[in-house]
Amino acid sequence: MELDKVFEALASKPRRQILAYLLEVELSTSDLAARFEMSAPAISRHLSILENAGLVSSERKGQFVLYKLNGDSLVNTLTGYALEVCPVGRPLKRESRVLSKKKKTP
Repeated sequence: MELDKVFEALASKPRRQILAYLLEVELSTSDLAARFEMSAPAISRHLSILENAGLVSSERKGQFVLYKLNGDSLVNTLTGYALEVCPVGRPLKRESRVLSKKKKTP
């Protein structure tokens, strides 16, 4: 992981918000676009930057590509901590937990 790519990825508020959503649950581009005032292609560009920096990974499941946080990344561990104390990040983390529980419930 190149440190410059990580800092570039974290420099964007929408990308930090995307990371907050992905803390607890895997989401598709359309899932994320529904939570932002942004088009799916714009979300895809943000996800591409996050993936290129090694902060998220993607996996095709049927017709969808799901994105998840790379939990083994020290940067993501630190980002998770920062989002916990950040007034903007805390509600996003809560919503991520709720989404995770809904996806696990049959």
